[in-house]
Amino acid sequence: MSIVHRLTVDGRDYFLPDPVTALKGQILEAIKQGGGYVNIPPLRGGPGIDILFSPGMPVTWSQIDVGGEAVPDAEAKGPVQVDDEFGL
Repeated sequence: MSIVHRLTVDGRDYFLPDPVTALKGQILEAIKQGGGYVNIPPLRGGPGIDILFSPGMPVTWSQIDVGGEAVPDAEAKGPVQVDDEFGL
C-alpha cells in the first residue's frame, strides 16, 4: 500500500509522498505567525514550490491509496451507471 498526500491550497492540488508531519507543522507555524513562505516538495525530485501561507487561506489535506488492490478486468469493464436526471 502506498499513500500519496494531496494538499489543496486555494483550489490548487499538490501531491506529496510520506511523511508530511513536518510539512504540516511548518504550514501551521507560518499561519500562526501571520503568514510565511513554506517550500512544498515535489512528489518526484526537483526543487518544489514556495507557497505563501496566511491566516484565512483555504488549505485541505487528504490521503490517496495508490497501491490498492487491482480490480479484475470483468469489473473494470462493467456497465457505467448514470445517477442524474438528465442521463449525462
